[in-house]
Formats: sequence, C-alpha cells, structure tokens
Amino acid sequence: MLRFLEFGLIDVIDIFLVAYLFYQFFMIIRGTAAINIFYVIIGAYFIWLLVKALNMQLLSTILGHIMSVGVIAILIVFQQEVRRFLLMIGSKSQENFKFNKFFDYFRKKVECNIPIEEILTACDYLKEKKTGALIVISDNDIFENYYQSGQKLNATVNAHLLQTIFFKNSPLHDGAVFIVRDKITAASCVLPLTERTDLPYYLGLRHRAAIGITENTDSLAIIVSEERGQISFAEYGKVIIGVEIPTLKQKIESKFFKNGKNQPKA
Repeated sequence: MLRFLEFGLIDVIDIFLVAYLFYQFFMIIRGTAAINIFYVIIGAYFIWLLVKALNMQLLSTILGHIMSVGVIAILIVFQQEVRRFLLMIGSKSQENFKFNKFFDYFRKKVECNIPIEEILTACDYLKEKKTGALIVISDNDIFENYYQSGQKLNATVNAHLLQTIFFKNSPLHDGAVFIVRDKITAASCVLPLTERTDLPYYLGLRHRAAIGITENTDSLAIIVSEERGQISFAEYGKVIIGVEIPTLKQKIESKFFKNGKNQPKA
C-alpha cells in the first residue's frame, strides 16, 4: 500500500523539475486573482494522490474523473498566465541555448530597423515637458487586435512625430502608440490592463496598461509619467520605474539587437 514512498534518483529529479515549474508559474500569478484558484487546484490534486495511495476506490474514482478534465479547465482559467509563462520560457531559452543563436542570425536579418535614437529623443523631450506617453515596441507585427481600438498610421518613426502625437491637445495623445520595426503602425490604442493586485498604488493606468500588454505579447512598453516626469519600461509583465535615457537605450538594444548584430545606425 505504501509503495509510492519508494523512490530513487529519477524520482528526485522528477520532483525537482515539477517543483521548479510550479514555482515559476506561482511567481507569475502571484498577486493576481488567479492565485486562490491555483491553491485550490494544487490542494485537490494532492488530496487525489493521497486518496489513491490509501486505496479509497470510490472517492479516487470521483476525483479521477474531475482531474481528467482538469487540464482543459486550467487552460481556460489560466489562459493569460499560461501565455505569459510560455513567453517567459521562450525568452529564457533564446538567451541560454546556443542553437537559438543560429535561428536568431536569420531572424534578425529581416527585422530591427528600430530607430532607437528617434525614440530616445522623443522620450527625453516628453520627460522634460512632463507629457504622458505610452509607446509599445516590437520586432513582430502581433498587434492586429489592438489596432482596431486606435488609429492606423503606418508612418516612419520620427521624434517630432512622436512628440506631436502625445502633445496634450493632440486628438491622438490619449492611448498607446505601437512601433513595429521602423514604422509607427498605430496611435491612440486602448490596451488591456493587468489584473495584478500587488502593484504600488502610485502606478496609474499607463503603467498598468504597459504591464498588461507585455503580459500577453513579447514586446517592450515605454511609459513617460506626466505626474513625476519619469521614464519607465515594462517587459514580460514586470515594470522598472524611473530609468535614465542610457539605461533605456541599453534595454532596447539588448532586447532587439542581440549579440551586437544589426545594431542601429547612430
């Protein structure tokens, strides 16, 4: 009856890997409303294992039927969290595994005309003028659903154009600007807000929208706060508050111009 307590090295490795995956997923959903559901699912699973070990056949059968559809239920309930988790795993694998550099060589050849200096010039100006702004940058056009809420532009990235868009009397200033490679593809776009409940009180809608878009896409969101005149950026659902222009430049280069390849022209 207690044979499940016998385990060897492979079982130890198995337990370690499962614990690591659960920990990473827990860190992603920590502070969200989904954390309580996560506790219930984990608790129900361990109860099912205990019931099976004690050979309680009726209860084990009932819980087994519930667990058989558990994967589908988890995918529905944790849709955003699973997407964020896969984005995180994908980003780490690109950084850690050498064979991904082979694919990066070809992938980066067709992208990354992102004009960093134009973006930095605009952000510096907006910071000095304490003009609120939200700029989402990507090297892949993955924002079709978000364009519908704004105005499509398809304009070349230019610092003066970005400054004009976010000018407080501009009809396009309220919302986010999407930059895909070397084009301002859309402006005045409404973004999904993050559902996290552990964020500091002083983070406004721009910061929460930046976190929300980076939870769902592999993009970099730049926020300029009109209250504090600070520049911040968000990536993979995490926000860094109050960065300087050199730090922002380094972040853009490290994300979109890896290994020094295809660096933007000064």
